[in-house]
Amino acid sequence: MDKRLTDGELIAELRDGMTIGIGGWGSRRKPMSLVRAILRSSLENLTIVSYGGPDVGLLCAAGKVKKVVYGFVSLDSIPLEPHFRIARQEAAIEAVELDEGMLQWGLYAAAIRLPFLPTRAGLGSDVMKINPRLKLVKSPYEDGEELVAMPALPLDVALIHMNRADSAGNGQFLGPDPFFDDLFCMAAERRFMSCEKIVPTEHLLREGSIHTLKINRMMVDGVMEAPGGAHFTECPPDYGRDEAFQKEYAATAKDSEAWNAFRARYLDVGSEREYQEAVKSR
Repeated sequence: MDKRLTDGELIAELRDGMTIGIGGWGSRRKPMSLVRAILRSSLENLTIVSYGGPDVGLLCAAGKVKKVVYGFVSLDSIPLEPHFRIARQEAAIEAVELDEGMLQWGLYAAAIRLPFLPTRAGLGSDVMKINPRLKLVKSPYEDGEELVAMPALPLDVALIHMNRADSAGNGQFLGPDPFFDDLFCMAAERRFMSCEKIVPTEHLLREGSIHTLKINRMMVDGVMEAPGGAHFTECPPDYGRDEAFQKEYAATAKDSEAWNAFRARYLDVGSEREYQEAVKSR
């Protein structure tokens, strides 16, 4: 089955109020072209689940988000995402802050259709204090250990970005880390993948081993070829993070006029192609 689709067809699949999981990690291999498509849309009141980076910050700054479920929100070389910081400090969003392992376990529980999974992650920290809805569960075995009952994090939609894919939805990472993109897909009802390049299926093993094929076609409902689609986050070995652009973006959190100018120049353009052209012309 040919699962190729356009950004416009993706946006038509989304609705206000959805819970959207975004793959990648911090400012690394984020599906930014898909995030930018959401920014250009009228979507709002979204719940975002993410090991967050500029995906979260941009969506918060644009007023698209009502709730963020996260293990962290960082730009890596800039420790705390500045637009997310503002949204958090101004209570513009509902924030659900979890240990990184708890977020993984919540996605895994949703992936295997369990209501929760027990974990030691979060014990001995203030996670339980800031998330009073979390419960503890006692082991039914002789150890009697008390553990965190991490609830499942089911997603309406998952968005991920891969280095390569075929038209059927098999996805390949070529960088050093697969992150948790497969769990995001398995936890979601609908799954969409952008990639640097769509290649014939038989070419997927030309650049990487079988172990780089973390995403299989059963996990994906639609695939979009988006060269540079992770910009300005890194997508090795295809390209590194655009640190200069990231600094330009981060600086706009200090000044509403700077943010409005940045948004007009890069984000309110009509298409991803126009975004890429604006980036090249700066």
